[in-house]
Amino acid sequence: MSQFNREKFISFILDNGVVGFFDEPITLKSGRRSNWYVNWRTVTSDVYLTDRLSDFLIAFVADLGLDHDGFFGVPEGATKVAVISTYKWASKLSGYSEGSHVLSMGRGKPKDHGAPKDRYFVGEPKGSVILVEDVTTTGGSLIRTIDQIKDAGAVISAAVGLTNRMELDDNKKSVADAASSKGVKYYAMSEAAELLPEAVRRFNPSRKIVDAIEKEFEEFGAIKIKLR
Repeated sequence: MSQFNREKFISFILDNGVVGFFDEPITLKSGRRSNWYVNWRTVTSDVYLTDRLSDFLIAFVADLGLDHDGFFGVPEGATKVAVISTYKWASKLSGYSEGSHVLSMGRGKPKDHGAPKDRYFVGEPKGSVILVEDVTTTGGSLIRTIDQIKDAGAVISAAVGLTNRMELDDNKKSVADAASSKGVKYYAMSEAAELLPEAVRRFNPSRKIVDAIEKEFEEFGAIKIKLR
């Protein structure tokens, strides 16, 4: 029986201002310009909302049926929800005890001194992990973190994006393609194709903004999206 309720998760995203629109385009981390944004910090800066988000994440991964030893967040957007999810998930297991699970975090900026194992991590990941990213566009940060975790000797059971913007990179590859090239399966808890139509209905952005977003998907999108 499914534990993850996608409809409730989409409402959670929109109710808490994670998705919205700009009159003038902004530059994304990928370097591209866009009139719409996905900002999970509106949730992860709040303890209660992050707690709820972790419940969605744990349920989503449970439905995938994957074996793992905890969650690891791509620095720094998904760090907090991954740490909280690891604690909540592990603490309910029958084998939960001292030394049973690692609470690992990634560094946003590599450490330039100390032990090599601490260069990218505060608590090196061990065993198998679910890699979590807040927003995936072309997957650059996700791929870098995959390489770092593998170099540490850990196994990645799967990569999970809270939201997939559904864009292709300059080689016309999706984030799922990029992860697959590293031997990692990628799953998205929410996607642009389901978020944007509902966000347009709720927030009623101008025709200019809608046209710009539709053009953006014609140029970079994994699919074409018609919003009105």
